[in-house]
Amino acid sequence: MSTTPERLPIATSSDVVLVRNAVRLAAERMGFRHIDITKLVTAASEIARNTLVYGGGGTAEVACLQLDQRSGVRVTFEDQGPGIADLELALSPGYTSGGGLGLGMSGSKKLVDEFEIDSEVARGTRVTMTKWR
Repeated sequence: MSTTPERLPIATSSDVVLVRNAVRLAAERMGFRHIDITKLVTAASEIARNTLVYGGGGTAEVACLQLDQRSGVRVTFEDQGPGIADLELALSPGYTSGGGLGLGMSGSKKLVDEFEIDSEVARGTRVTMTKWR
């Protein structure tokens, strides 16, 4: 079971802040520990910024999950941008295209429990991350 996702536009840098706040509130609502809230918010912030800067903007969906005894938060980012030509490089440790938190996607991936990326050149990118309590 999951809640109806909250869908947020990412078109300006203030939208990245709104996404961060929505992710923080969802994690707090699900009873996450402070350290896990920080990890999820940090990962979401990096991917939201990537959606804005490299994807030309897009959306984020934040959903609270309850599956059996597990509670979590899933955040899905989508853009219609140029896509990622070399996913292997983009996910390699230490790779950053510059200007962000310095985490890159590999750093964001390490901060969450599940991380999926689907990208096609000239079609856009979709990143889904889940953190379980």
